[in-house]
Amino acid sequence: QYYNLIALWIIGTYFHQNFPSYPYLFFNAMKGSGKSRTINLITCLSKEGSVQNSMTEAVLFRTKGTLAIDEFEGVGRKGQENLKELLNSAYKKGVKVKRMKQKKTDEGTEMVVEEFDVYRPIVLANISGMDEVLGDRCISLILERSSRKNVTNLIEIFREEKITTETIKLLDLVSLVSMSFHRGRYLEWNKYVKDRASNNTNNTNNTNNTNNTNNTNRITPFEIIDSMDLNGRELELSLPLCLIANEISEELLKETTLTLKSIFKTRQQEELTENYDISLYDFVSQYTETSWISITQICKDFKEFLDSNDEWINNKWLGRALKRLVLVKESKRMGRGRYIILDLEKAQKKIKMFK
Repeated sequence: QYYNLIALWIIGTYFHQNFPSYPYLFFNAMKGSGKSRTINLITCLSKEGSVQNSMTEAVLFRTKGTLAIDEFEGVGRKGQENLKELLNSAYKKGVKVKRMKQKKTDEGTEMVVEEFDVYRPIVLANISGMDEVLGDRCISLILERSSRKNVTNLIEIFREEKITTETIKLLDLVSLVSMSFHRGRYLEWNKYVKDRASNNTNNTNNTNNTNNTNNTNRITPFEIIDSMDLNGRELELSLPLCLIANEISEELLKETTLTLKSIFKTRQQEELTENYDISLYDFVSQYTETSWISITQICKDFKEFLDSNDEWINNKWLGRALKRLVLVKESKRMGRGRYIILDLEKAQKKIKMFK
């Protein structure tokens, strides 16, 4: 299911500067699952691709082209803060790095500012997984270990393979083609979003009637993309690949949107499970008590909801979390305990952002 997505990403490296942002590809898998083989093939086909095992800040901003970082495990270590910060920014156009450089002049030498652009296509691969902030810039793909010896026993000589050289020639030709996914296409998307919101607000009934009775209208590419029901960063990462797919065929666009939707909905479900704030929204959204109830009882019910006996989930933590998430309508002390009225309606609205 990932083949088309990876192929579109590779094509996009030849048009990378056309996009205001471009997703990282992240391959997560156990040892021996083919991560290195996969990223070697990707960089072989991508524009000016190269693989790095030991990454430094200088390599990131002083080199150009598609960059693959294999065995990407150490970015969270002490001393790698600058590299991590740059990686968090390099998926989006416009981020610059400035360094002082010594320059010779007629009078001697002087220090001048040298500016570097860090925006570039990046592929990452590791075993241990990705931290939340950087992972939020990635389309994450899970590789399973293969038992197909007709694949795993092949020696990696991609650049000598005829199919590879022919594919690279085709990609070079494709890079000369004028594509529609330029800045103007993004302006059209923004107009589509604004017009749709306006129609939903002012003409809901008319819009529904038109859609229900006029089934012969052809669905537009933007409507296909919109059907993914993605928001924010997820949509930003998906849009370049969708626009490339649309240049090829409507069928490929539909297939791409289904794959991306599946990937991001799975991520949303994982975040829902792992993030306690989101779990608290989910819990309160399903709570039925609308009157005064003790923090002690809510804490007990929340731990049952999580199926957890963690001691740190206590009255003090829960009280602070509910206050931080603004889920408390009213609060008072009764006897030795604290009682509150939960804002169930707010929780029900908030949880829709994550499901």
